[in-house]
Amino acid sequence: MVVVLGIDGGGTRTRASIVAGEKLLAYGESGSIKRLRVGERIAEENLRALLKNIFAQAGVQSIPAACCGVASASMPGIPEWITAVLEDFGVLHCEIVGDEVIALDAAFQGGPGILQIAGTGTNTIGRAPDGGRECAGGWSSRLGDKGSGYWIGLHAIRRALDAYDREQPSAVLKRVGEIWGTPSVEELVNLGDSTPGPDFAALAPAINELAEAGDPIAVGVLKHAAEDLIDYVLLVRAKLRRKHAFQGEVPAAWTGSVIEKMTMVREAFFAGLRAAAPEMPIQQEAVVPLDGAVWRAKKLAEANE
Repeated sequence: MVVVLGIDGGGTRTRASIVAGEKLLAYGESGSIKRLRVGERIAEENLRALLKNIFAQAGVQSIPAACCGVASASMPGIPEWITAVLEDFGVLHCEIVGDEVIALDAAFQGGPGILQIAGTGTNTIGRAPDGGRECAGGWSSRLGDKGSGYWIGLHAIRRALDAYDREQPSAVLKRVGEIWGTPSVEELVNLGDSTPGPDFAALAPAINELAEAGDPIAVGVLKHAAEDLIDYVLLVRAKLRRKHAFQGEVPAAWTGSVIEKMTMVREAFFAGLRAAAPEMPIQQEAVVPLDGAVWRAKKLAEANE
């Protein structure tokens, strides 16, 4: 029975598992391995600590095949770095792909469909029956990622500051000030505008709590986030139909904490898609991207037998 390794290098944390057939031999989590987020040294320390942990759990010295999905896979040097670390741990064959690739395969295992990723960042990726892919969004936290945790934190502050100018104080600024330790609006703005700046995505759970309590600014931001996520799914659907002659309805799936943990976003997301595309099959449960990494690692192992 072939043993394989799957790694999901998300923006906030990294998950990995070692599997033999359908049997889970080891599972572990660590901090992010995204260099742009945590730096080269921390990323490598996190990856090596995670691998040391799960290799010890599984009791293996080498692994025939591994797949790692990471948000920065397309950046120069990233695949080479991760490959070198995996080889140090005795991985014989490996592939490094984008985190959206493993998530898509977790949902559809090589088949057609659309996946909406909505966590720290966002990305919408679709695959046609002919294998062609179409995307929307995913242009980084500063330039895009509409509907993401980062976007929610940032835009809640922007709208709250606008309300402050209009002498309509919002609970958003008070709550963010408590989280950031900035007692005045001026201090909050200085920190928010600093470089590299605070983690806006970390504010998303607090904004969600305020929305559930009825804060109008928080509610408006979450509704806008859901609208953007719906719009991207429909945009990718249109591209698949127009450019790849996709016949019939396109199935959809989703993953990420924004949809999974924010009831207001999730309900609006499902309702919006049903209204716009009543026949679209939508997976009810969140996709687990790590499953896609394991699936791809198995395919890699089979190809190298």
